[in-house]
Amino acid sequence: MELKDMLFWFGHASFYIKAEGMTVFIDPFNLPESVKERADLVLITHAHFDHCSRKDIDKVVKSGTKVIAAKGCLKDNEYGGVTVAGHGFRERAGSAEIEAVPAYNIKSERLQCHPRENGWVGYVINIGGMHIYHAGDTDYIPEMKNLKGMDAALLPVGGTFTMDVAEAMEAAKEMNPKFFVPMHYKNLLGKDGSREAEEQIRKSMSNAMIMKEVQEPTYAFR
Repeated sequence: MELKDMLFWFGHASFYIKAEGMTVFIDPFNLPESVKERADLVLITHAHFDHCSRKDIDKVVKSGTKVIAAKGCLKDNEYGGVTVAGHGFRERAGSAEIEAVPAYNIKSERLQCHPRENGWVGYVINIGGMHIYHAGDTDYIPEMKNLKGMDAALLPVGGTFTMDVAEAMEAAKEMNPKFFVPMHYKNLLGKDGSREAEEQIRKSMSNAMIMKEVQEPTYAFR
């Protein structure tokens, strides 16, 4: 199965993966009421409202959905029991293997946004023969140098709260995934800024995969 046939973007940092008879949602946010997919597994990277949104989780859970979240996101007894993922967490869920990896800020101007001590995470999802890294909200951190052999690296590029385009491209060059997928930028950069960012990434990165949303973006924070 090719990546384009299994990875879908709802915008911002919200994706779902459909492979091996499973549907995995990551940070569902701002989903349309008409969303049809239902999750076998939901992964939450951290507690900010645009990543841990109960109203959006509610749209995709079904009986038996497993929810894995970083600490401080959800109550333990929600959704039939939430599994808390910290740095180094590993678990098999159905046909997917999940690993939680650190996600935090190191730039002085962003330290308060995602402090390392919060224990928030990104995820490496091994499913359908693919290793997909969803970075969560993070800067270019030393731990990324260990993430080799990824088929896809979903990296935030919007700046302000996370890496900007230049920093994300530097991280992608270090990791050298098969595909570098930018995320977490359209609501922050707006239409013109997003177009410029995409052009810069396409021009500079031969492995860039600029995805289209499966819904119209709202540019809620512009």
